Amino acid sequence: MRIKFLIAGLLGLVTATAFAQKGELKDAREAYEKYDLLNKSGAATLAAISLNTAKTSIDKAAANAKTSGLGETWAVKGSVYAALALNDTSQAKTAPLFNTADEALKKAQELDKGDNKKMIDNAKTLLAQYQLNKGVKLYGQKKYDQAYRAFEYYRQAFPTDTNAIYYSGISAVDAENYPAAITNYTKLLTTRFSKNSTVYLELSSIYLRQKDTTNALKTLGEGIQKYPTNSDLRKKEIELSLQSGKQQEALAKLQIAIANDPKNKVLYYYAGLTYSIFADAIVKDMKDKSKTKDAAAKAALQAKKDETYKKAADMYMKAVEIDPNYFEANINLGYALMSPAIDIYNYANNEIPVNKQKEYDAAIVKSTAQFNIAKPYLLKAVELKPNSYDALFNLKTYYLGTKDTAHANEIQKKIEALPTAPAAVK
Repeated sequence: MRIKFLIAGLLGLVTATAFAQKGELKDAREAYEKYDLLNKSGAATLAAISLNTAKTSIDKAAANAKTSGLGETWAVKGSVYAALALNDTSQAKTAPLFNTADEALKKAQELDKGDNKKMIDNAKTLLAQYQLNKGVKLYGQKKYDQAYRAFEYYRQAFPTDTNAIYYSGISAVDAENYPAAITNYTKLLTTRFSKNSTVYLELSSIYLRQKDTTNALKTLGEGIQKYPTNSDLRKKEIELSLQSGKQQEALAKLQIAIANDPKNKVLYYYAGLTYSIFADAIVKDMKDKSKTKDAAAKAALQAKKDETYKKAADMYMKAVEIDPNYFEANINLGYALMSPAIDIYNYANNEIPVNKQKEYDAAIVKSTAQFNIAKPYLLKAVELKPNSYDALFNLKTYYLGTKDTAHANEIQKKIEALPTAPAAVK
């Protein structure tokens, strides 16, 4: 009888110990859940007490053979330590806490049979949030490679989160990890991310950094198809096409688009902008002495420039006819019309000898007439955006060209009063 009682006593002791450890697990879970409620309600001090209680209990449960093999133990430990890491601000303290939580989460996922999904998802969310916060801090410190790795952890936890993909992409760009940036941005373009028009632009720039003009142009083309009114995408495509020797290809695309949508002011504007860029390229050639060795070559370039600006003006004019208040079209139309006047004015003042007064006077009359053709659009641009430096500067140029010093000085004062006026004008 004494032996039976002894065995019974030992069994009771073992059972009590097992229940004690399961009790620690239960206490840990309850303390953590209490912490979660208190934390969400803003009771930070009480929440911290409950979290520390949860830590004490879960450490005991995880160390005991009876409960260390349970998925629940590691799910709770992952959440507890993730919360501890997220709440502390010291990197030296949070890194070990994060690592403990991360390992616990892995064990929980290995052992779980589906009944701890909520707690596992909670731990995953907390760890991801920790890495997101860490990534933001590192990015602010310009530690882009480390920031990318932190954002990648967050992205892998939430693969469909568009912000997570974008953060990974932008940090990869700054870390010069272009393959990773391309992967993330390409993925982002398959989503409904609100900033995808910018992503197309950034992705094209990444390709250019890798000297992949083909994919850069392809990306811009896809972006324009999706965002046909985006000015930055169209301008970049035009500029890149010009740099790649594909000027006519860019213009051909615009002409096809205009034929299909003849009432689209933006298409006319960009056709005008394309011709303006062509004209700017000619201006650059005119400054190259090797291309203006004689008067005939110079005159040919001048005629080509005038013709190109006229084509630009025609396109801008059509945009203005559709929308008289289209600022960009007005300011560019004004300049395109004024450009020949500037050339005639400069020629008269710099190249006509002083003893040829009649020739000089005739040139000035001609330049003034051309300046006056541009005047309504120069004034309209200032009316639409009175604080635009470019609009004011163009109007000042008109007044100087027509020798209206009083109005030129008046516009100069307005330019100097602009909060962001370039230092050179003050």
